[in-house]
Amino acid sequence: MEQIKVFLNEDEMPRQWYNIAADLPHPMPPPVGPDGKPIGPEMLAPVFPMNLIEQEVSTQRWIDIPEEVLQILWQWRPSPLCRALRLEQALGTPAKIYYKNEGVSAPGSHKPNTAVPQAYYNKVAGIKRITTETGAGQWGSSLAMACQMFGIECKVYMVRISFDQKPFRKMMMQTWGATCIASPSNTTNAGRAILAQDPNTPGSLAIAISEAIEDAVTSKNTRYALGSVLNHVLLHQTIIGLEAKKQFAKIGIYPDVIIGCAGGGSNFAGMAFPFLADKIAGKKNPRVIAVEPSACPKMTRGVFAYDSGDVAMMTPLLPMYSLGHTFVPQPIHAGGLRYHGMAPLVSHTLREGLIEAQAIPQLECYKAAVLFAKTEGFIPAPETSHAIAMAIREANRAKEEGKAKVIALNWSGHGIMDLSGYQAYFDGKLSDYNLTEAEIQKAEDCLKGLPKPPPLK
Repeated sequence: MEQIKVFLNEDEMPRQWYNIAADLPHPMPPPVGPDGKPIGPEMLAPVFPMNLIEQEVSTQRWIDIPEEVLQILWQWRPSPLCRALRLEQALGTPAKIYYKNEGVSAPGSHKPNTAVPQAYYNKVAGIKRITTETGAGQWGSSLAMACQMFGIECKVYMVRISFDQKPFRKMMMQTWGATCIASPSNTTNAGRAILAQDPNTPGSLAIAISEAIEDAVTSKNTRYALGSVLNHVLLHQTIIGLEAKKQFAKIGIYPDVIIGCAGGGSNFAGMAFPFLADKIAGKKNPRVIAVEPSACPKMTRGVFAYDSGDVAMMTPLLPMYSLGHTFVPQPIHAGGLRYHGMAPLVSHTLREGLIEAQAIPQLECYKAAVLFAKTEGFIPAPETSHAIAMAIREANRAKEEGKAKVIALNWSGHGIMDLSGYQAYFDGKLSDYNLTEAEIQKAEDCLKGLPKPPPLK
């Protein structure tokens, strides 16, 4: 019988994170202020503890994982690498499809891979309280759990449409001792301003980030934590790809195609960056595909620009593919992918031609998720369904070409808390949404007058 699951021994789990900034063919443009001048680490100190800021600006290739963090990650790591044999059979493809199952963590997604170290570093720095935002709730629930483990108070601003659609996620946060409120809220200046403009807004991650940052910088002994986008977040997630490389090596396989869904970029980068190290070094040449929703196509239809990470422009200007910080996506059920911009490191690898980006509509993703559930048993999160849909496209291409390629995807989380979205799909209440060019141009108007990133040399 063919092997369908690959485990590592506990002592084979990575002890270091991989920092792709050390190996990029061209240095990434730095964050800048409104005047276009690079900002220093001290500008981030009111928002993040200095130990995380040091990781954010680091170009050191390997960074040690603290023992206190490993002790918690060992509860579910290493996560299994599984072969989707029944999915392959259903598709009639010669391709082999493997998925790295990140749904085995306590909150059910990849997000604790960075929530635990962020809570740890804040604890070491003497921080008593952390604020954050969340879309679908995977990040908020993960940080709530991590803060509980380290005795830190946690407040989560949850995008209103997800707050309404996914009540069990906020219950998870409450169970772990966190406070969760809908964003935009009446508790911050940023939230009140948005509500004054549109009392019925579905909210956005950019709005929720503004509220969480405002709360952090105006409160005592408080810092902010972000679940995606920033360099140190992507760094922590590389434990996924590092494990996957070891697991593939264990069975003598190297993937031809590597796939991850992409909202802010953390789970995609976590899987992809360790493999990109081989591609940059000329050792291997896999296709690496970041998949986004057609309703929020920053990589496939946005522009590479300096833009703010939040609607109130409280963050530095980051070099990234963006639809503009004022963009409010349609309320699709993949709430974790409804972010206006892409992580600078992921954006840079796209500019370098190291990865490619694809956008897939919502209905195709749900169809793929249901097929995966019927064949493999696990019910995927709506976000994860985008990676599955892309894997199915690639498997069908392999069938047409008659090639037995190896496809690896990051199965970033389960959908047990997202069954209302599945019900809406079964009831025919979901539809695809593709932005018009006029909508994209209007969204990007907010980028006018901002500094421009330098061209690749």
